[in-house]
Amino acid sequence: MRLFYSSGSPFARAVRVALRETGLIHRVEEVETTLRDPASTLLPHNPVGRVPTLVLPDSTALTETALILPFLDTLGGAYPLVPQGALADFGRVLGATDGMGVWNRELRRPLNERSPTVIALETTRTNRVADALEAEVAAGGWALDAPPDAPRIALGCLLGYAEMRHRAWPWREGRPALSAWFDRLAARSSFAATIPPVSGI
Repeated sequence: MRLFYSSGSPFARAVRVALRETGLIHRVEEVETTLRDPASTLLPHNPVGRVPTLVLPDSTALTETALILPFLDTLGGAYPLVPQGALADFGRVLGATDGMGVWNRELRRPLNERSPTVIALETTRTNRVADALEAEVAAGGWALDAPPDAPRIALGCLLGYAEMRHRAWPWREGRPALSAWFDRLAARSSFAATIPPVSGI
């Protein structure tokens, strides 16, 4: 199998972390690719041109983290990534990640092309989710006493994206429990091996 990814994508990073955590990485060739590029090596396999894309031996291409991580559970990894009851948290974190991506793209536009409405909406949404997570972690939720499942991996990648690629959002301010939680997760070798490059935003 081949995994096409972009090093800056939190969605692709979640799959890369999951492969390492479950011991399935030896079954997958990771291929870094370009996005929004007519010459991208990804397009012959997935004309949608989105990462992550996992290409199976029969050339089937699976796109989106929400599809790929449950598929990995069928391959007999070290533990289930999406155990019963995990889908709601997984979906919530992926939704927040998508919203942050919209916010980040808006900030990359020239000033005269930015939408203050979109920026305000996504800022509010992201802070609302982060505040809820802070309260949950402070109350003992999101325990890290076992290898991380899909929601925890996705949340670590969301916060890692904010740390390295979306520094316009000071997410640690007023969130000590979530900050400590992230620091503990980020110390795992799977996260250390997949740190995204720093962005100017």
